[in-house]
Amino acid sequence: MVGERWTLLVVRELMLGPQRFTELLDGLPGIGRNLLAARLRHLEAAGIVSRGRLPPPAASQVYELTADGRALGPALAALGRWGIERLGERRPEQTFRPGWGMFPLSYMADRDAARGVREVYEFRVGEDVFHLRVDDGTVEPRTGGADSPDLVVTMDAETLADLFSGTISADDAIAAGRVSARGAPEALAHALAILAGGP
Repeated sequence: MVGERWTLLVVRELMLGPQRFTELLDGLPGIGRNLLAARLRHLEAAGIVSRGRLPPPAASQVYELTADGRALGPALAALGRWGIERLGERRPEQTFRPGWGMFPLSYMADRDAARGVREVYEFRVGEDVFHLRVDDGTVEPRTGGADSPDLVVTMDAETLADLFSGTISADDAIAAGRVSARGAPEALAHALAILAGGP
């Protein structure tokens, strides 16, 4: 069902929430319109993706994962974690998009540290904005800004890539001014414990 070229990458893009066809096309450089349309038809037929509509005023048609599609999350996160651990120093020809890291981050989160926490963390990475919703042990990633986030974290894409590859720690990135955080100190402490493995 998901073994054909590009199929898992389409699913990966949808892990951050519903997307328009053009957003998927933009997030998957090199796929081509006809091939993307074919993969979406295949995923719909397999019950992994469904079509929906954004609420007004947008009211655009979007593609989103079904429960069966979301069930691929742990497998995709494991692949993402495997890749993140091998990022190393990026070469100029390599592309890194912040969204590709946000989804695995939610699965790599410390669920025990997230127990009893109900907070929203917004990440502004260059021009991209994402948020993670923490709800008593669950950590759910979404594209776009959050309403009234408890913590807003700002950095550039290079810093995010360095954090994922282990080139720099979260504490060192904050101390060096490469990461800024705005919000309650306890929200920052929670976020570090949940996402970076320590206060």
